[in-house]
Amino acid sequence: MALHFERSEFDARLARLLARMQEEKLDAMLLFAQESMYWLTGYDTFGFGFFQTLVVKADGSMTLLTRSADLRQAQLTSVIKDIRVWVDRPNVDPTLDLKELLVELDLLGARIGVEYDTHGMTGRIARLLDHQLSSFGQIVDASYVISRLRLTKSSAEIAYIERAAALADDALDAALSLIKPGADEADILAAMQGAVLSGGGDYPANEFIIGSGQDALLCRYKAGRRRLDADDQLTLEWAGVDAHYHAAMMRTVVIGNSSHRHRELYSACLETLQAIETILTPGHTFGDVFDMHARIMDERGLARHRLNACGYSLGARFSPSWMEHEMFHMGNPQEMVENMSLFVHMIIMDSDSGTAMTLGQTYLTTSQTPKALSRHPLEFLNR
Repeated sequence: MALHFERSEFDARLARLLARMQEEKLDAMLLFAQESMYWLTGYDTFGFGFFQTLVVKADGSMTLLTRSADLRQAQLTSVIKDIRVWVDRPNVDPTLDLKELLVELDLLGARIGVEYDTHGMTGRIARLLDHQLSSFGQIVDASYVISRLRLTKSSAEIAYIERAAALADDALDAALSLIKPGADEADILAAMQGAVLSGGGDYPANEFIIGSGQDALLCRYKAGRRRLDADDQLTLEWAGVDAHYHAAMMRTVVIGNSSHRHRELYSACLETLQAIETILTPGHTFGDVFDMHARIMDERGLARHRLNACGYSLGARFSPSWMEHEMFHMGNPQEMVENMSLFVHMIIMDSDSGTAMTLGQTYLTTSQTPKALSRHPLEFLNR
C-alpha cells in the first residue's frame, strides 16, 4: 500500500478524532475535505473535484462513498476497507446514495457533523445534502473539527515538513543561480519547480507565485512571462512539498540598482519578522502575531501598503491552496502550542512608488523560541 505513515499513526489520529467527536456529541461525521481524509486514512486523490465523502462513526468505523475512478485510488493509498461507489448518470444526485448509506449505517436520527468549509464541498452539493438530510437527523457544521486537530504535528509529520523545507531552499538556490538582467521568468519558474520535483518532492497545492516589474506587487499567480530588465524587482512565493506537506518561503529580489525605498521596506520587513519571532511561542495567539506585524508596520507609515494577514498554519494540503484555515489576522484567538508549522510572511506593496518587498519563511514552534526551517538567511537579495 502507498502509505506515508505507519498504521499506528493513523490509529492515533482516529483516536484523537473520536475523542473530539465525543466532546461535540457527534454520532458521525461526513468528511468532504481531502486534507481530512488524507490525514485520517492516507487517502490521496484529486477526485474531490467530484462528489465523495468519508463517513466516520463514533465507533471508529469508516465508509467512503466515491466514484469508480477513485475506487482503486482509495484501495491503494488508504487504510479504508469499506468503499462504496455511486454511479455516474444523467441528473444524478449522489446525496441520495449517501442518505441510503447512512440509513444502512443505522444513523437515522443521529447527530451528524458535516465539513462544509472546504473546496471538496461545492454550493450545489451543500444544497442537495441539506435537502436530503433536512429531516434525517441533527446536522451540524463540523468544518473545523479535524482542521484544528491537524494544527499540531506529530514527529512523523515534522520529518516530512523538514524535508519540504529543504526542497524549498533548493528551489531558492535554483532561482538565485538564474536571476540577473535579461533572465526569463519562465526559466526561473521551471528551475524552482524542477528542484522540488527532482529532489523527490511533490506538486504544490497552488501555483508558485512569480512576478517582476509592476507584477512584483501581486500576491497571486497569473499567466504570462517576461524577461528581467537591467533594473528590476522579482517577487517569488513558493513551497517545498513532500507527501503533500508544505514549507513555504517568500522573497523579493532586486535586480541591478536597488532603490532607497527597496532598502527601507526590507528594513521594515526584517524588523517585523524578527519581532514576531519573539512571540511565536506557546502562550501567545495568532492574533498577537498580527498585532505585532500591524504595530511595527503602521509605526513606519506603511499601513496602506501592508496586508490584513501576515501568515498561516501549513501542513498537508490539496488544491487549490496550501493555506490552512488558521491565519495570523486581527483578533484570532487560536493559541500557539509546540509542534505547529507556521508560515510568517511580510508583504509590503507600495503602489505609490511601484515598489515591492517581501520576506517570509516557515517555522516550527517549540517550547521556547521557534525553529526557522530554512537554511537561508533573511538577507537583502540583490542580483
